Parts: sequence; C-alpha cells; structure tokens
Amino acid sequence: MNTPSQTEGQLINVHIDAAIATVTLNRPEKRNALSMPFVRQLQACFEALPGSVRVVILNGAGAHFCAGLDLSELSETNAGEGMQHSMLWYEAFAKVQFGRLPVIVVMQGAVVGGGLELAATAHVRVAEDSAYFGLPEGQRGIFLGGGGSVRVTKLIGFSRVTEMMLTGHVLNATEAHAIGLVHYVTPAGEGMRKARELAARIATNAPLSNYAVLSVLPLIAEQPMSHGLMTEQLIAAITQGAPEAKERVHAFLEKRADKVGMAVNP
Repeated sequence: MNTPSQTEGQLINVHIDAAIATVTLNRPEKRNALSMPFVRQLQACFEALPGSVRVVILNGAGAHFCAGLDLSELSETNAGEGMQHSMLWYEAFAKVQFGRLPVIVVMQGAVVGGGLELAATAHVRVAEDSAYFGLPEGQRGIFLGGGGSVRVTKLIGFSRVTEMMLTGHVLNATEAHAIGLVHYVTPAGEGMRKARELAARIATNAPLSNYAVLSVLPLIAEQPMSHGLMTEQLIAAITQGAPEAKERVHAFLEKRADKVGMAVNP
C-alpha cells in the first residue's frame, strides 16, 4: 500500500510503501535549512509513523540534503534561549537515532552544520557524489548546538572535527567515505535506489534484533568492558530466546536460509 501524506506547512513529506517510510525534508528554496518549526515537525513525524513501518529512508528535496541551522533564528537569541533551542533539537534527533526504526539517510549537495548533525543520527548513510560535508560554525562565531560535537565526533574522532571547525575544511563524498562518515557513495541520482535496496534488506530483519542494534549497541559502546560484556550477554540471551530467532536458526540449520555471502552484497 502506498500512503503519501504531508504535515502542516509541508516542511516534512512522508510516503509509506509497505514496510518502508520515506521522510523528505521539504524546504528546497532554503536548501532545507532547519528552523524550529521544521525540527518540531521532524520529531512529530517520527513519533507518528505507524507500527507497520520497519525502516525509514530520510532524504532532502531539491539539490541539497540540508544546509544546516536557519541562522535567522539566532540573531536575537540569548544564552538561556540558546540552551533551550539545543534541547529541542536533542529531543527531536533522539527520536531519529534512538527510536524503534532503523534510519537510512540519502544525501546530496550540502550536508553542513546542522544538516551533518542530523545525518549523524541515521544508522546508515548513503551519499551521492555531489554531497559535501562541512562544519562552518567556527567561521560563524558559534559552536555546534544540535548534538554534532558528540555524534559526529563519535563517527570520525575529535581531531577531525576540530580541524573541520577551525579551518572550514569541506569534505567531498569520497573523502567522507574514506574516514567513515558515510557508508556508501553512489553516482548522482542513484542514492534513493541504493537506499531502497538496503531498506528492503533491513526490513526483513527480526524487529528485536534491529532494536538491539539501534539501542543496545550504542549503550555498550559507552560502557566499560566488563559492563559492556554483561550487557551483551543479556541482550544476546533475550534475542536468541525469541521465537522468531529460533525459527531463523532452524531455517539455517535445515538449509532453508542463505549462507553468509550468498546474497548479493549491497
């Protein structure tokens, strides 16, 4: 079933095709710059996705994924308001990163500032070869405020983030792939095809396994080794005990399931 919908103001478009939801940033005339209404609609969108959805593709309308924060909102903001502004971004972005659904982001053109902070919330990142990545806050006299100092740093390390913010260094898609900022690079116009291919595969995973990857793996990464190993034991036992997991293991043992490497690699 195909179910297209739009939120008020049409800042976010949603299209649902069976188990896959495509969420599109829809402010192309502003290069999808993120205003607070935009961020609130993004949060509401992820909260409202129906239970039938198993995976989300996040993309941006037009030539650019997202050019970052709408700087017009900062012109009269005081320190307290700025902190509240960040908190609202954190709440919205947490719905993307720590919700129940795997998220694949497709990027083209500008992926800068807050746009890169948003992209870092996704679990799989696909970049078309037109994509470029930057953290221009240092040149604007400001600092990351949408979680990027944590999320982007975890992806590529604080030294690279420091250099990007100090110098304004912009990465192209190939450079971003080389340092682990993106997982896949495609020719122009091929990002959505790749994302749908990946989404179809992810949607067939057991929901409990996907939940463990999305929610437990990040927790383990923050824990001391002894704590992480205990957390791993617990979630391994829980997932292995699920009826769906038992059936999948039996299917493999009975040669009803593909072996690793038999499926075409994405």
